[in-house]
Amino acid sequence: MFYIIGLGNPGEEYVNSRHNTGRMTVMKLAKDLDAEEFELSKKANALVSEVKIKKERATLVLPETFMNKSGSAVSYFVKVKSGKNRAQENLIVAHDDIDLPLGTLKVSYNKGTGGHRGLDSVVKAVKTKEFVRIRIGISPATAKGKVKKPQGEEAVVDFILHKFKPAELEILKKIMKKASEAIQTIISEGRDRAMNMFN
Repeated sequence: MFYIIGLGNPGEEYVNSRHNTGRMTVMKLAKDLDAEEFELSKKANALVSEVKIKKERATLVLPETFMNKSGSAVSYFVKVKSGKNRAQENLIVAHDDIDLPLGTLKVSYNKGTGGHRGLDSVVKAVKTKEFVRIRIGISPATAKGKVKKPQGEEAVVDFILHKFKPAELEILKKIMKKASEAIQTIISEGRDRAMNMFN
């Protein structure tokens, strides 16, 4: 069983905000796969949908906690195990990344969190960084592709909680389609193959 987590904040006010990119990506994946409707799991405090990708079963999870408490929903599904039967090996987390330009994505494994509070929460919950991440860029960039990210904590918070502009949403839709394909590739063909294809 694979667990695919879309990080974001619940509630209408955060719909289409930059910090909800991971959540939007998993919703796009659900649509592409014709997954079951998302239903609230009170025990997990998350919206959950079941789906099959090739021969593998996957659970799509949208935490209904706020971003910095995302780990509590993840820990309900991913029980920390040691040795060969490591549940987090089948964990895939999609999230916004301020260090990447809008219109790009990167498949990463066993990397730092870059100060992303949702990721920090997940790492604490599963007690390891050894899981796959779908990092989706949200920052503006120069003509040469250099990231122009906001400076200072207040500016960063303001930026990530703001909604995408209509033109940005169009770019995001294309990259979410690629992210959906990347997740399906990870599950059907493996992490390394996905990295070679999408990074």
